[in-house]
Amino acid sequence: MSTALEIEIVAPSGGAQGLERAAEATLEALGVGDGHLAVTLVVEEEIVRLNREHRRRDEPTDVLSFPIDGIAAAAGPRELGDVVICPAHTEDLEEAVVHGVLHLCGHDHEGDGGDMLALQGRILEAMRA
Repeated sequence: MSTALEIEIVAPSGGAQGLERAAEATLEALGVGDGHLAVTLVVEEEIVRLNREHRRRDEPTDVLSFPIDGIAAAAGPRELGDVVICPAHTEDLEEAVVHGVLHLCGHDHEGDGGDMLALQGRILEAMRA
């Protein structure tokens, strides 16, 4: 059985160039070789609604991640989850994708002493070299 990554980019108004590569680079850096994830670009009203519903914060944010199976699933194609990005609150869409995918795969910058953000920087640097 072969494994594959399936990365779906949903960008109703365009502007998705480079986002699939950012997701691929992140998954490669983490050793994830199979699974499906979706990256969706949304307007401010939608990111506020999602942030309110899932984090109880009634404010916009740049990126939200919704993991499903994560990287610990044992067999078969994994549903890694969804990354939702609000371009109006994001300076760098590729960085937001890397950040969101790291969260999907279990990383959390709020308590790791800077490890996730350092990894994020290394992934972006390698992508842009």
